[in-house]
Amino acid sequence: MSIATLKNPRCATRKTARGESARRRLIDPTTCERDYAADELEFMQALDHYKRTSGRMFPTCSEVLEVVRSLGYARPAHV
Repeated sequence: MSIATLKNPRCATRKTARGESARRRLIDPTTCERDYAADELEFMQALDHYKRTSGRMFPTCSEVLEVVRSLGYARPAHV
């Protein structure tokens, strides 16, 4: 145990929590054991490409819609 931990026991708690959360950050949901449909993969790849080229890691809803439309989505006409 370090001197800083002895002086401030909250440091140990924070360090433990930080260590646990670092492990969670390494889990990528796109690499889990699941078979994705071709259209799901196409969407994930298109969104990833958009994020990399635009530099925006958290696109807005309108930006996601822009990606979906670039894949050919068009709202069906009401019958």
